[in-house]
Amino acid sequence: MLALEAVYAGYGGSTVLRGVDLAVPDGSLVALLGANGAGKTTLLRVAAGALHPTSGRLTLDGEDVSRLAPNALVSRGVCPIPEGRGIFPNLTVRENLSLQALDGNDKQALERAVSAFPRLGERLSQMAGTMSGGEQQMLALARTYVQSPRIVLLDEVSMGLAPKVVDEIFEFLDLLRRQGAAMLLVEQYVTRALEVADFVYLLNRGEIAFAGEPSELKDTDVFSQYVGADLGH
Repeated sequence: MLALEAVYAGYGGSTVLRGVDLAVPDGSLVALLGANGAGKTTLLRVAAGALHPTSGRLTLDGEDVSRLAPNALVSRGVCPIPEGRGIFPNLTVRENLSLQALDGNDKQALERAVSAFPRLGERLSQMAGTMSGGEQQMLALARTYVQSPRIVLLDEVSMGLAPKVVDEIFEFLDLLRRQGAAMLLVEQYVTRALEVADFVYLLNRGEIAFAGEPSELKDTDVFSQYVGADLGH
C-alpha cells in the first residue's frame, strides 16, 4: 500500500498540501478529485517521489520512502503517468516502447503494448510526436502495461481527448485493475472516475475535504463546493 501520512509539501516558501492523509490499498482504484489549483498534481508529485514532503511522510508497505528519488520508487513498482503524456516525441513508437521495457526485454514489451493498444502496432515506425493526442496518450499508458507496476499514478489522462478515445482509456484502466495494479487517478470526468473508483478523496485548497466510497457522494452540493465539475461528463 502506498500512503501519504500528514503530508505538508509545496514549492519554495509556498505550502500547497496541508496535513494530507491518503492511502492507495493494493489492487484498488482511488480517485483524487478537486477544483483547479486544489493541489492534486502536487500530491501526485509527492507520491511519485518528484517532490519531497516538508513534513509528514510517504510510505510504501509501511516503509518510509519520503526521501527516495523517483527512479528508486519506479524500481519498487510505482509508475507515474504525468499530465502532458510524458513520451519522447522525437523517437519512434518502437523506440519509446524499447525505453519503457524492463531488463532489455524489448520483444515482450512490444507484444504487450500492441496487445493492449493495437493502434500502436500500426505506428511503430512513426515519430511519436506526430501521432494524434489520443495515440500519444496510449503510448504513455502502454508503459503501465509493459512494466507491470504495482501502483500507477495517473494525472488527467483523458485531458483533451475525444470521447471515443476516453472510452478506450477507461477500458484500459479496467484491464490494469483486473491484472492487480493499484491506481491513484486524477480525472476531469468526475462521473467516469466515480464509476470505476473503489475510494475517493476530495482535495480542497491543499486539504482533504472528503474521504470515503463513491456511494457516499450522493449530494451534488459536495461537487459544486469542492470540485466545480460538470457532472454531465
